[in-house]
Amino acid sequence: MSRSENRSIAKVVGASLVGTTIEWYDFFLYGSAAALVFNKLFFPGSDPLTGTLLSFATYAIGFLARPLGGLVFGHFGDRVGRKKLLVFSLLLMGGSTCAMGLLPTYATVGAAAPLLLTALRLIQGFALGGEWGGAVLIVSEHGDDRRRGFWASWPQCGAPGGNLLATAVLAVLAAVQSDAAFNSWGWRIPFLLSGVLVIIGLWIRLTVTESPVFLAAQEKARQRGEQHRAPALEVFRDAWRRVLITIGARMAENVSYYVLTAFILVYVTGPLGLSKSTGLNAVLIGSAIHFVTIPLWGALSDRVGRRPVYLFGAIAMAGWAFGFFALMNTRSPAMIVLAATVGLVLHGAMYGPQAAFFAEQFLTRVRYTGLSIGGQLSSIAAGALAPILAVALFKEFGGTLAVSLYVVAMCLITLVAVTSATETAGTTLHDEEPASAAEAATR
Repeated sequence: MSRSENRSIAKVVGASLVGTTIEWYDFFLYGSAAALVFNKLFFPGSDPLTGTLLSFATYAIGFLARPLGGLVFGHFGDRVGRKKLLVFSLLLMGGSTCAMGLLPTYATVGAAAPLLLTALRLIQGFALGGEWGGAVLIVSEHGDDRRRGFWASWPQCGAPGGNLLATAVLAVLAAVQSDAAFNSWGWRIPFLLSGVLVIIGLWIRLTVTESPVFLAAQEKARQRGEQHRAPALEVFRDAWRRVLITIGARMAENVSYYVLTAFILVYVTGPLGLSKSTGLNAVLIGSAIHFVTIPLWGALSDRVGRRPVYLFGAIAMAGWAFGFFALMNTRSPAMIVLAATVGLVLHGAMYGPQAAFFAEQFLTRVRYTGLSIGGQLSSIAAGALAPILAVALFKEFGGTLAVSLYVVAMCLITLVAVTSATETAGTTLHDEEPASAAEAATR
């Protein structure tokens, strides 16, 4: 790759990373607030764990909207381009997050408060459902085949980057405010800050050029007089096995992440009886190291393959599901930081190669749709339920063993899915016309 090409891909990566960081900041901010304050402000009158369950229920609703967002954004992204949809998703996410910062609480408007919160959460989920697929694709389709795992892993850094930013803002507010002030008005500040971040993100994202792979596919289709009106139908008809692989591959990655970053706050402040700063600091430090290591896992997948790295992550996470709580139960702040950090580093072994691995499963004309549908359908079964099930399992069985076994079960599903996939590292993303629909399904 020439120096000018390196500058071009670096610019695309930077724009994608800034945008995904802002979007994940908005999404994770809600998760942290759900664990810390929303149970008191929007669902009062319940015992602490029940209030937290109700708060996480609205958190999960955002995931329900993600497949719809993936379907809608994927449809138009495969027809009109990746860039336009990425700009729209950023505006939608930022607007809904700012509106959350202005919401009245239950004490002010009663039952209308959680209803309004739920509606905005649905908009958030819809926007994020379209964001992720487009962000990883525009990088994957700009980069070269040999280093796609490395380049495509950078938008994945938006998840820990957004979590890092959201947790850092909450940690600062927790340090400088009393609990009463934070619960009264301080929690609104990070939501309103989203407006400033969106302006910065839009300015950067608008400078990115459209995907050359997409433009080449569009030109080829135009010359042949081809029209692909319904990418989703083609995905489910010809590439449903690939969709199932992406769903299964995300189960361990998604569930473990939300146990490590959302349930940890519930466990630290509830059963362990420690301050919220202890949990926030653990997630903060773990996310910083997670951010750095994700591209390393992506680069490793370019050298040894997507499947070996991904499988290592799933197997290691199954073991760490027990070590995580063993360290947490020491009640030592240092051990809690270590528990979160090691868990997130192991999570990166799945998350780093994921973007390139999933992008390589589908043809260009349905890639946005296929990647988004597979990735976001798994978010309902995995990410949406993870905090709820973790709290419910802990409450039902009175301990963390059931939570650990839940993570292990998801790791087994991921092992089966990734083992069933073919190795894709180094393959081209430019379409090579298959001889038949059956051949297309196995590409």
